[in-house]
Amino acid sequence: GAGGVQNVTPKTRPFSLFSRSFSVELCMNREDDRARRQRTDHFIFTYTKEGNLRYSAKSLFSLVLGYISDNVDHIDSLIGFPEQIAEKLFSAAEARQKFTEPVTGLRALQKFTEAYGSLVLCSLCLRNRYLVISEKLEEIKSFRELTCLDLSCCKLGDEHELLEHLTKEALSSVKRLLLKDNSLSDAGLRRMTAPVRVLKKGLENLLVLDLSCNPKITDVGIGYLLSFKKLNCLDISGTGLKDVNAVVKRLQMQIGLVHSKVPLKEFDHSNCKTEGWAEQTVLQWEQAVMDAMKPQDNLRSRAAALRFYGKTHRIEEVVKCTLVEPEIKASGNLQFYKETVQNCHLPLKKEVAGSHELKNNKKRALAEQERERTSKQKHLCLTVEDWDLLNTY
Repeated sequence: GAGGVQNVTPKTRPFSLFSRSFSVELCMNREDDRARRQRTDHFIFTYTKEGNLRYSAKSLFSLVLGYISDNVDHIDSLIGFPEQIAEKLFSAAEARQKFTEPVTGLRALQKFTEAYGSLVLCSLCLRNRYLVISEKLEEIKSFRELTCLDLSCCKLGDEHELLEHLTKEALSSVKRLLLKDNSLSDAGLRRMTAPVRVLKKGLENLLVLDLSCNPKITDVGIGYLLSFKKLNCLDISGTGLKDVNAVVKRLQMQIGLVHSKVPLKEFDHSNCKTEGWAEQTVLQWEQAVMDAMKPQDNLRSRAAALRFYGKTHRIEEVVKCTLVEPEIKASGNLQFYKETVQNCHLPLKKEVAGSHELKNNKKRALAEQERERTSKQKHLCLTVEDWDLLNTY
């Protein structure tokens, strides 16, 4: 047999392009360290009862979902895309904290808000979160079709960019707006109501408005609110009204708001919550702001040592960003509601409601005369600043 093998003429081997030791490794985006660490993401590892390692392959849908969420900022458009899958894609990108990135996060969030509007966020509560507003202002302005917006205790002032954004068409769906303790004055209300007073746009669908604890708002500023014809509940407690009785009568005659003797549930801020797909995204923004405010460990230990030896005064933690709400003045509770809307206020006594109805019947004649008089003057209440503001739309 050995002799037979030796007699066989050796065959010519085919030409090989690669050597036997050549190997190929397939990976995605070698420049990205995270991609290199996630090469095994397409497997699910589990342990059996005996302690043995077992793995199974992920579905193609989950693999594609993870890949798109990693590159969500490169999506051209999501308009017409099924919302059921879009919600899963948003959750996957949210878990990877894609929306917290400075530039790419805003671009990715805008793609979702343009396509799905209120599904991304229908209610936004930023009460006492003025740092989140300053850090994520552009992201907050990208939300569309909000129905509830709580900006209480943020000290925004009359000239803040977010207050100007409230008059845009993207937020014309807002029905509940809470602006308690924001250092607003008559000038801020004039700018905020200018599109409604002239163009019938902006906050024309507003139902609930909270302007309490803004002492710079006077009787003149309340006159700008008369353009909100759909308004059902109003809170002006703690404002700088000079003639409270005249304001109460004016609100009742012109837009049908009645002074409430009891606090209204619509102004209970505990009911306002952030709701929508981006609920966790807003929490991530807040957590990032809080982490940036925390002092470093080495500085904290050094400060603690100095306090121990009495070289520095002990100060409160700066992480707590709570504002002290101003006390309501002696004018008392100035909350108003429409009697025709039964679900807008807490249950009142029948005697109180009946007395308000009698007063309304007596003042209907005066109300009609007042409306005829004000209808002639409503086109004459614009100033040069009003027209400059309206020309920007």
